[in-house]
Amino acid sequence: MDRFNAMRVFTRIVELEGFARAADSLQMPRASVTILIKQLEAYLGVQLLQRTTRHVSPTADGAAYYQRCVRLLADLDEAEVAFSSSRQNPRGLLRIDMPAGIGRLLVIPALPEFTRRYPLIELEIGLNDRPVDLIREGVDCVLRGGSFLDESLVARPLAMLDQVTCASPEYLQRQGTPRCLEDLAGHRMVEYFSSTTGKRFGLEFEIDGHVRLVDLPKQVAVNSADGYLASCEAGYGLVQTPYYHVARQLREGSLCEVLEHLPPPGMPLTALYPPHRQLSLRVRVFVDWLVQLCAQPGNGLVRRDSGN
Repeated sequence: MDRFNAMRVFTRIVELEGFARAADSLQMPRASVTILIKQLEAYLGVQLLQRTTRHVSPTADGAAYYQRCVRLLADLDEAEVAFSSSRQNPRGLLRIDMPAGIGRLLVIPALPEFTRRYPLIELEIGLNDRPVDLIREGVDCVLRGGSFLDESLVARPLAMLDQVTCASPEYLQRQGTPRCLEDLAGHRMVEYFSSTTGKRFGLEFEIDGHVRLVDLPKQVAVNSADGYLASCEAGYGLVQTPYYHVARQLREGSLCEVLEHLPPPGMPLTALYPPHRQLSLRVRVFVDWLVQLCAQPGNGLVRRDSGN
């Protein structure tokens, strides 16, 4: 039995709460995963996992062993990186997750430069707006916009995204173009709400260093960034969104910016990863590349006329 491989399999089962999901994550036959765990439990002389028809969870001994395995495997990865050619040529599967807009408009167009630099890294990219449980879902790194972050994760700031307030030309022709906050009386907004928490978001404006919340009537509420923008283009009201997400529409005239002198607060863009992944060279080089990408002039994250 390869004990380190058995440890890796065991930790994935605990994190994903199932043998089948762990096998799929590791691209191993499910029978091999089952055999490895039986051998590991026999070798240690303790039961590590409690199995039911729907759920797998660690026993008390399994939970303690899991913590030791995480530390040992992180140390092993770091040692291998320090004394092997993988220090210059990291390899293996890297699972990342990010909002669809960031992936489609920023990261994926620039990705060929990363894969040329690190040809042995295989990327698995999830594009969605929902929160991801990195441990349970086996994700190595996520990109998230906003300040509501999981304090249990390591956070690497990437950029402060400029935001704009927009509406469709048809909506503004019908309702008028607001020139100040008082002009918003009689206007509507498209409301964004979280699909997981149900939290609803109004419009925010930064005035003299303070954020003022404006809540307008709405006819449509959505829980995805693309749906939020589509509802705005369909004429359902005002929205606030990162500049990169609407730069093309603003250029083409399908959306119009309003209240330019009262911008929304900037939105932090952050890379997050579990503490025990912090020594992974794959994660490290990818996050370092993201930092470089976000620092490049003309990357679309900030307005060219903003002075940033």
